[in-house]
Amino acid sequence: MGSTVLIVDDAEFMRVMLRDIVEDMGLVVVGEAGDGEEAVKQFERLRPDLVLLDITMPTLDGTEALKDILNVDGDARVIMITALGQKEQVIAALKAGARDFIIKPFDQERVTETLEHLLATSLG
Repeated sequence: MGSTVLIVDDAEFMRVMLRDIVEDMGLVVVGEAGDGEEAVKQFERLRPDLVLLDITMPTLDGTEALKDILNVDGDARVIMITALGQKEQVIAALKAGARDFIIKPFDQERVTETLEHLLATSLG
């Protein structure tokens, strides 16, 4: 089985776009969540290899969810999803432990490169 991915975004169409990109890479989407609270619950249950985590969400924002995920597993590999103009939030997330970020609207090549790089440098 390929590496596993949890996709977290409050917009379903964004999750669908990411799922298509991830599955085209041969990775397995093991779960999806629409808010940070559900993301943490699914991470605890599924323990995916990668998490794609939106910064701006209801209930629990991405940065808070990131911290909770890292409390569960300090080695979790989380890539933040951000819209243009969220530089401060991205910096805060990277300082909190996110490994990288991707920008909406998604560029398939950039998303693929980011995921491949993180998987290649994190194996073992």
